[in-house]
Amino acid sequence: MTRFLIILSIIYIVLAIYGLQGFKTVFKSMWAQILYGLLFVAAWANLIIRVLNYTPGDGVRGQIAVAGGIFFSFLMLGLVLGIFLLLEDIVRVFVFGYNKVAGLTEQQTQFFPSRRKFISGIALGIAALPFGALLYGMYRGKYNYKVLKYELEFDDLPEAFDGYQITQISDVHSGSFDNRKKVAYGIDLINKQKSDVILFTGDLVNDKTSEMEPWKELFSQLEAKDGKFSVLGNHDYGDYTSWESKEAKAQNLVDLKILQKDIGFDLLLDTHRFLEKDGQRIALLGVENWGRGGFKKAGDLEKAKAGISKDDFKILMSHDPSHWEDVVIQDDYHFHLTLSGHTHGMQFGVEIPGWVKWSPVKWRYKYWAGIYEELGQFINVNRGFGFIGYPGRVGIWPEITVITLKKKGLT
Repeated sequence: MTRFLIILSIIYIVLAIYGLQGFKTVFKSMWAQILYGLLFVAAWANLIIRVLNYTPGDGVRGQIAVAGGIFFSFLMLGLVLGIFLLLEDIVRVFVFGYNKVAGLTEQQTQFFPSRRKFISGIALGIAALPFGALLYGMYRGKYNYKVLKYELEFDDLPEAFDGYQITQISDVHSGSFDNRKKVAYGIDLINKQKSDVILFTGDLVNDKTSEMEPWKELFSQLEAKDGKFSVLGNHDYGDYTSWESKEAKAQNLVDLKILQKDIGFDLLLDTHRFLEKDGQRIALLGVENWGRGGFKKAGDLEKAKAGISKDDFKILMSHDPSHWEDVVIQDDYHFHLTLSGHTHGMQFGVEIPGWVKWSPVKWRYKYWAGIYEELGQFINVNRGFGFIGYPGRVGIWPEITVITLKKKGLT
């Protein structure tokens, strides 16, 4: 960790100093230049001090995440600015070389071109975009809840469930929350959808059950006439923090399961329930986390579907969408709809409906946000209700999904 911090600090300082050259070209005031330097130093010092003085405790990681987010914003400012200035410097060196070869003197031309204010101004303007977006994402974006609504049609949906409405939330990551009023607004927004059932697809906490205690009362207010159901995500097992003993880690998971019950969630651990209406039914299955690429593979689909007929209409809750891609769609049972989360859409990207849908996370996950269909089976990958790591969201907003089931042929 120390070596990483040293390398990162060197890169950061080099970018800050290099970027200062362009800043000085645009802003001649010494006070503006001093302010530039102080802000860069303050962002760096804040992160380093917090990391070096880190002691485990609830809320501490969140404070480091905020410091890291501010640091990363300044790092991106220096990086983008540095790229433009480097390109300009390459041109300046080329012109210098040409003048030298051509035998021109300093009296005939400016022998080594000075940095152009116009180029530096453009560089600063462009660099300010990701810088401002990252800060906005921390200040407003992380609680900018969006309700996304879909209608999905199925030939074999029981008629009684035509128009049946599901609200899905995922990836709460309660250990990252820092604004009770905003979270309460999100809970109220979920209830306003008045769905028949609420399905939560994992990652209630970052690491420890205690992170959810301050928010337990709020999430207990979630209401749906046919109930609230949940599954575990990879973070719920406590695999990403240190424990004083194996017993303490095991007890944490036991406590988390109890807490979910206290909130009102029916936690599905490789099992299923039937939702019934007017003498007809659909099967709701939930598996423990199963993820590709080093993530926990605890989920047992065979166990979850035991006692379910192939002819039943099936909704599967599975935290990681790689499970759907690698296992579910190839299963001899037909899973009409799978609900996942996990990716968060990387909390960063660009989405303009009907035009652009992009995030760096697409390079790892083929199915990373929204509705997809393969082999006549659907999956919705929820972008997440909360956040982790970078304490914000840019372009990929926190999501409340509302899915209405429709039977083809019915008006």
